[in-house]
Amino acid sequence: MQKNITSLNALNWDDLKFFLEVARTRKASNAAKRLGVDYTTVSRRISSLETALGTLLFEKSRTNGFVLTAEGQRLLSYAETIESTLHMACEQVSGSGVALSGHIRMGCTEGFGSFFITPQLSHFVDAYPAISVDILPLPHFISLSKREADIVIALERPEHGPYVCCKLTDYTLRLYATQDYLDSHGPIRQPSDLNSHPFVSYVDDLAFSSELLYLANLLPGASANLRSTSVIAQYVAALQGRSLAILPCFLAAQDPRMIAVLPEEVEITRQFWMYCREDLRKLKRITLLWDYIREVTEMNHAFLMGEPAPLRFRQPLAAER
Repeated sequence: MQKNITSLNALNWDDLKFFLEVARTRKASNAAKRLGVDYTTVSRRISSLETALGTLLFEKSRTNGFVLTAEGQRLLSYAETIESTLHMACEQVSGSGVALSGHIRMGCTEGFGSFFITPQLSHFVDAYPAISVDILPLPHFISLSKREADIVIALERPEHGPYVCCKLTDYTLRLYATQDYLDSHGPIRQPSDLNSHPFVSYVDDLAFSSELLYLANLLPGASANLRSTSVIAQYVAALQGRSLAILPCFLAAQDPRMIAVLPEEVEITRQFWMYCREDLRKLKRITLLWDYIREVTEMNHAFLMGEPAPLRFRQPLAAER
């Protein structure tokens, strides 16, 4: 019993912050960058925590970095609970001005993040200047468990985990080409005509979601002579007038250079899901951004479904300025 009391008294609670960052990034150098300190400080704080607890929390590997031991895994869940509780406590005892401040990271698919979410967030941070937002429009899975993001917008609903999740919206994709392409290639009057036309599409085995593999499912006879993991790269390639591309309407329909081909016959509907960790969902700044994204998405339903509608922005209330 005396040993436990001594260990607790020797524990520096601030060391848990360093532990969490190393556990999430698996590299002391990356943790140091996120915390704004040097590598030696991170290493020293981790050693201090291990000494205070009397156990090894990480095994160090040249290839895998800092790997949590079984004891480290057990501590991680407790440390995250402490972190969330501290966030909630600060909001409860602080004024509303403090509660509506801080930093949020939002992960999102590349096209939606770049062409819809980022423009909307530029208006959000203008209305709430005390809140800073990182948008991560990356074409790969973003881990909430490693706190790579606080909120994620994805093509698929998470199968399990301590998450709050909602369907954000449906959206439409259609087949697009430039006028130059249509003028210089054979006529396209029906879907069977597409078998002789070149496409730009995803790299099948590198697609981060099966929801992206619509070309093979919709047009089995079509061939892609140029492929990319980036929907923006596909969009730019189609603009060169040498291939067709299936693109989200929120990306291509607002560009007058892009023309929808067989819009009635070639149309795909997909969904976006928004989710975050249960413990973070209660934070006021997370709730504010969550509700804001849902509102502006609903406001732009027609735009996202490929109907002739402009991109709309929510007008902030005077009290938000």
